[in-house]
Amino acid sequence: MSVAYVVVTVFAALNTGFSAYSVFAKASYVVEPLTQYGVPRSWWIWLGIAKAAGAVGLLAGLAVPALGYAAAIGLILYFLGAVLTVLRARVYKNVVFPLIYMAPSAASLVLALAS
Repeated sequence: MSVAYVVVTVFAALNTGFSAYSVFAKASYVVEPLTQYGVPRSWWIWLGIAKAAGAVGLLAGLAVPALGYAAAIGLILYFLGAVLTVLRARVYKNVVFPLIYMAPSAASLVLALAS
């Protein structure tokens, strides 16, 4: 296990955990876009839970690699879904935000597979 993998994975988990917290706290910078994209309010808690589970899974992957692979793949798929949601809503200026959250998870997966 390389130092780069550990650092990137911890960063990805913190980044994703913060994103989950933002949903749970109903931060305006999260809630307003979700509303604009047409995401039903009843989904918000589940989206936050998915992010939180992914963050925990990334950290667990430091001890059990299969959990880390699964969490990283799940988060990549989650944020790809977010990209599609933003594109469907035609709010093209915001498409970069889910990509920014997805990049550390993807890097974590690449580094895990490389080690």
